[in-house]
Amino acid sequence: MEPIEVRRSSRARRWRLEVPWGEPARLTVPQRMSRLEVERVVAQQQQWVVQQRARQIPRLSLDRLAVSESEARTAARELVAAVAEEAAAEIGVRFREIRIGAQRTLWGSCSRRGALSFNWRLVLAPFEVLDYVVVHELCHLRVLDHSPGFWRLVERHRPAWREQRTWLSDYGPELLGLRPLP
Repeated sequence: MEPIEVRRSSRARRWRLEVPWGEPARLTVPQRMSRLEVERVVAQQQQWVVQQRARQIPRLSLDRLAVSESEARTAARELVAAVAEEAAAEIGVRFREIRIGAQRTLWGSCSRRGALSFNWRLVLAPFEVLDYVVVHELCHLRVLDHSPGFWRLVERHRPAWREQRTWLSDYGPELLGLRPLP
């Protein structure tokens, strides 16, 4: 049986189970959920956790010893900034700032005030994937949701966006699980 770390959250409305690469499985539950209910979910989901772990076969040949997070952050900042400058002009939007972080589950985000945030691990993905994520976030400066209008805007600027999103779905969890040595 794989250990499952249980976290109680005042913000959780229902339970959520994650099996991140290189970390223990995490079950987030609402504060009000009883210990018995938690134990039942853990028991019922054990097979699913095993299946998720079995799918976590390294395919990117990443060597955590060969990756310097600080160097990757610098490279990500330079590359993202260059793509953002060019794409923002193409889309007809302006952003205020770019942040590079180590988000656990996100590739990028955009605030209403024009602050763009990106995961440093994007620099380890193919350039087209990084480019798609930057354009995706810039399009949010025009359309804040994921409505059909938003996806039409993304499609207009990056017609192959589905391929990049598929790459992130297939390989992204492995990249997010990369924990380089300091």
